Amino acid sequence: MRPQQVGAFPIALILGCLFSLSTFSQDRIKFGKVDPKDFSKTGFEKDTGAHAVILSDVGEASFESDRTNGLVLQFKRHTRIKIVDKNGYDAATIKIHYYKGETDEIKLKDIKATTYNLEGTQVVETKMDSKSIFTDKIDKKGEVVQKFTLPAVKEGSIIEYTYTIVSPYKMHLHTWAFQSTEYPTLYSRYEVTVPEFYEYIFLRSGYVPIKENKSVGHQSFTIAQDDENSYGGKTGHTSFFNINSGTNIYKWEAENVPALREEEFTTSIWNHVSMIQFQLSAYRYPDQPVKPVLGTWEKLYEEMNKSESFGEGLGKNNPFLGDKVDELTKGLKDDTAKARRIYNYVRSNFTCNSHDDLYLSKSLKTTFTSHNGNDADINLLLVAMLRKAGLNAHPVILSTRDNGVTYEMYPLVNRFNYTIAALNTDSSWYFLDASEPYLGFGRLDYTCYNGHARILSPEVVPISLDADGLLEAKSTFVVLTGDSGKIKGSFSQKPTYYESCKMRSDIVKNGRAAYFKSLPNAFAMETTISNGEMTDVDDYEVPLQVKYDLEMSPDDEGMLYINPMLSEAYKTNPFKSLERHYPVEMPYLLDEMYTLNLTIPEGYVVEELPKSTMVKLNEEEGLFQYLIQQTENTVQFRSRIKLNRAVFPADDYTTLRDFFDMIVKKQSEQIVLKKKA
Repeated sequence: MRPQQVGAFPIALILGCLFSLSTFSQDRIKFGKVDPKDFSKTGFEKDTGAHAVILSDVGEASFESDRTNGLVLQFKRHTRIKIVDKNGYDAATIKIHYYKGETDEIKLKDIKATTYNLEGTQVVETKMDSKSIFTDKIDKKGEVVQKFTLPAVKEGSIIEYTYTIVSPYKMHLHTWAFQSTEYPTLYSRYEVTVPEFYEYIFLRSGYVPIKENKSVGHQSFTIAQDDENSYGGKTGHTSFFNINSGTNIYKWEAENVPALREEEFTTSIWNHVSMIQFQLSAYRYPDQPVKPVLGTWEKLYEEMNKSESFGEGLGKNNPFLGDKVDELTKGLKDDTAKARRIYNYVRSNFTCNSHDDLYLSKSLKTTFTSHNGNDADINLLLVAMLRKAGLNAHPVILSTRDNGVTYEMYPLVNRFNYTIAALNTDSSWYFLDASEPYLGFGRLDYTCYNGHARILSPEVVPISLDADGLLEAKSTFVVLTGDSGKIKGSFSQKPTYYESCKMRSDIVKNGRAAYFKSLPNAFAMETTISNGEMTDVDDYEVPLQVKYDLEMSPDDEGMLYINPMLSEAYKTNPFKSLERHYPVEMPYLLDEMYTLNLTIPEGYVVEELPKSTMVKLNEEEGLFQYLIQQTENTVQFRSRIKLNRAVFPADDYTTLRDFFDMIVKKQSEQIVLKKKA
């Protein structure tokens, strides 16, 4: 689930150090206290045309004593928003995300919401009826979304709402986002009071300056603790005891925070939003040994290996796999050949119905019988079959690009959302995903290249799947000549590997003829395609190849205008914003080569030829070549775009944008041929 700007914030961010200590203050905004001057325009409205502005967003988290659960975590939020225009009306619909638990232990309460409108010099308030609150969604994991829309909203309205969530789960100290992905924020504050006997790791992300003030206090707490027998097991009895403890009080504040909107080439925007999150790491009760909560990778491996929803089935003999594995590996002696045969069978015979799953949805035997399942079902079945063949195979857990980053330092399993397989032979490691129907052996989809991942072997080996290690290459060769007033020629292309995967999928759905039928639409001139053919369509190990003949009909008989790139030019710059405040995260390196040989039609001469250009991006990080020359009645042309880096820091954004501006401009230029007088 992706974090929301309103409601409780799930967490999926990058590790950072704590904010520098300092003091920072703003007068506390009280619920219901709205003054006519609050309706004045803000700087964000004047400068950015924001459709809504978050005037104030204040949260408090603290631990309170409860007769039933002992210590509970209480989270309060008070938010005030100004609606600037009709495009900001969505800000008046509030969604509060939280987890109910199996027995409704988590409570959402004290919801209040009011709309304020300025009529003349009077502030008129309209309170929301409690009947307007309803449950929008409850999923199988226990997540609840409470939703309400404030009444009487119009342009210029100020809305505010407040609510409280009470939870017995100390692990879930609420994340706080100081920044929205939709609206600018004038003021954001989060205050957290933590007893000294709870030890948390603080994690942060983002680029907005945050002020922190830390102070200490003292409080009496009632603690509930499950009793254990002499063997360390639970007795089923809970003891309550009081602790007088010091507290650490943290207050973080930010002012004038611009919205961070998602742009092209972004893994997850929530990697970059300015947020702070918390992870409980240990209990430090007085006169008791320290009790770690945050485990080790080795401990995580043990737990995942024993889990019915993950690795338990891999430790069994799985006799139902025996006949099929024997059939697939019969006559093969090489381990890689055996693995390739098993992989191809699973990939081609099992249908994936969900690609965002870390855990099994059913048993391995049920998956084997039904021939379908989620990515974990299919890839853990692949691991089981490889092991049945005597091969050294293990699960791998990772987080896909749109799910956010994971932490090599901390074994936080909830950061992962995808399971693949790993094979270790004497010569190499192979990473396999049989849930994708068009991936070759040892290939992963580019969405898996998101940095840190873990092989769940006894050593729990860390690996790094980085976009900077993934190269997509494309080559195109075109021959053109003039004949009877037409321009005829041949087109041959080897697309990139991932383009080939998509083309294979489209061919299965629509057929090859549909692909060739759509091609003329991409040409500037009226174009006819013939003799289309594809090779290596069924060989998923390599890119496929496309060939066809083409015939173009110029509009003007006196002049011929030919873009040497034909249908392959970059027509728009993918980087549209004037500035960017977080990295550009391309999915792979790029190497695109395009070559054209043009024989000048009889009776024509070159009137105008584009100029050759070669541009380097930051010296060695990229290259654009646009080389063209005429030799007698032949024009030779080559364009090459090469990116040696996939991830660029925000400081390089303008340079990268200018680089692609140059590409778009040059690739739009034309060869002009004039008919001889």
